[in-house]
Amino acid sequence: MRLDRLTNKFQLALADAQSLALGHDNQFIEPLHLMSALLNQEGGTVRPLLTSAGIDAGRVRTEIEQALSRLPQVEGTGGDVQPSHELVRVLNLCDKLAQKRAD
Repeated sequence: MRLDRLTNKFQLALADAQSLALGHDNQFIEPLHLMSALLNQEGGTVRPLLTSAGIDAGRVRTEIEQALSRLPQVEGTGGDVQPSHELVRVLNLCDKLAQKRAD
């Protein structure tokens, strides 16, 4: 996936996901970190989209926070976190969908 093809907001969300993983002492950046970053993003589209679909965004946020607290923690990573295989898979899927839509 080419990061330069992502929107500025999505690039910021990825950076926020990395910071979140670091803050939780997680070794990998997981899709949960990205979802949390997207959900909490000021001016983002995820929260309004969930709300318009009748989904309680506050409850989703709480569930994500609980799931994040259960992820394995590693000390001494020195700020070196990597995208998990699952996150890479999700990002590649997004890239494929964007290509199909000529986006």
